[in-house]
Amino acid sequence: RGGGAAMAGKDVDMANKAAAAVKRTIKKKSRSRKVHTSVTFHRPKTLVRARTPAYPRKSVPTPSRLDQYSILKFPLTTESAMKKIEDNNTLVFVVDTRADKRKIKDAVCRMYDIQVKKINTLIRPDGQKKAYVRLTADYDALDVANKIGII
Repeated sequence: RGGGAAMAGKDVDMANKAAAAVKRTIKKKSRSRKVHTSVTFHRPKTLVRARTPAYPRKSVPTPSRLDQYSILKFPLTTESAMKKIEDNNTLVFVVDTRADKRKIKDAVCRMYDIQVKKINTLIRPDGQKKAYVRLTADYDALDVANKIGII
């Protein structure tokens, strides 16, 4: 039979391919594994991309719920408050409990066009916040109280 040499050549090619495949697999296995030095596993840090939203999640930003009209509820007109107005140049207001001293100061300045020296606040036993608003020497608390309509 002729063609024995051709078959032998094919066998040699196949043997060479098999040998090359074996060499490739050996190379892959010889790669060293990472040595873990810690007992606990820490998730690897990966790339964190900045958010690029397709549309805004809120169509309109929410306005502040505490504006000057909701911060100052009403002025106090008790005897002790009147004494503060006369003696200490101080106005007394019941204010929103969520308002801090800076917001109270801004609200009083905007509402009545006066300068505030300092503010003391306290929470009353009934849960409302009371603010003692001390005015600067330029402004008289009696005149402001008259303008507001307390007296």
